Amino acid sequence: MKKKMIALLLLAVLALCSLTACGKTESGNGSLLEEIKNRGYLIVGTEGTWSPYTFHNEDDELVGFEVEVAKYIADYIGVDVQYTETAWSSIFAALDAGQIDIVVNSVAYTDERAEKYDFSIPYNYSQYAFMTLADNDEIQTLEDVKGRVSANDPTSNIGKFAEAAGVVFDEVKETAQAFSEIRNGRAEVTFSTLVGLADYFRQHPEEESLYKVIIASDPTPTGYVPVLKGNSDLVEVINEALEQAKKDGTLSDLAMKYFGVDTTKG
Repeated sequence: MKKKMIALLLLAVLALCSLTACGKTESGNGSLLEEIKNRGYLIVGTEGTWSPYTFHNEDDELVGFEVEVAKYIADYIGVDVQYTETAWSSIFAALDAGQIDIVVNSVAYTDERAEKYDFSIPYNYSQYAFMTLADNDEIQTLEDVKGRVSANDPTSNIGKFAEAAGVVFDEVKETAQAFSEIRNGRAEVTFSTLVGLADYFRQHPEEESLYKVIIASDPTPTGYVPVLKGNSDLVEVINEALEQAKKDGTLSDLAMKYFGVDTTKG
C-alpha cells in the first residue's frame, strides 16, 4: 500500500513539474516577463566601455545612450533596472545562461542570431567608418583595407563588417587600445561607427590631426534588443516601449545628447 502511495505521489510531483516547466517556456504563462515583474527589476547586459553608447563618466557612473534606452524600457514595464557589465565576447553567453534578461548594446540583427533569439524593432542606426593615420596614402577607400591589419574585436558587429572587408585582425577590446595599436604600427586601421570615432576625437582633440576617417557604409539599423526565444510577450512590451520612445521624442533627444546627431531614424 505504501509503495502504491509513494508511486502516486511521485506521479503527482512529476505532473506538477511538467506543468510548471510548460508555464515558464510558453509566453504569457509564468514567462520571463512575469518573472521580471515579480522580481521588480530588469537585468540588462551591456559593455560599459564603449563611449558614448555605454560607458563610465568622471564620477564612475554607468551612462550612455544604451544605458538610458534600457532605463526607459524598464520604466515602461514598471520595474527598476540592474545593469550587468559584460565583455562583448561573453554577452550572449550571459543571455543564454539566464544571467541577464536582455542585451541593450547596439546589437545588430543577423539570421544566425535569429535562430536563437527574437529581436525587438530597431531603435538606432549606425554608419560604419574606419580610421588610419593621416599620412597613409595607400588607404583611401574600403577596398584598400583588404589584407591590412585592423585593430578590432572580431566577434563584434563592427568586427564582422571589417572581416567582410578582408582585414586581418589585431584583436583589441577598447577604442583607446585600437588607436594605440595604429600609433605604434601594430595595426593600420580600426573600424568603428562614425559616431564612435567622433566621440573619441571629442574626448581627445589633440589626436584628431593624426588620423583620417573614411566612411564605409550607408546608415543601417544596428540597434535591436535580443531576447531568448519563447518570450514573445517580453518582446512585445519592449516594442511598445520603443514605439513610445520614438513618438514622445525620447530616442531622438537621447541621440542628440550623446551623439550630436539624430541616429534613430535611419
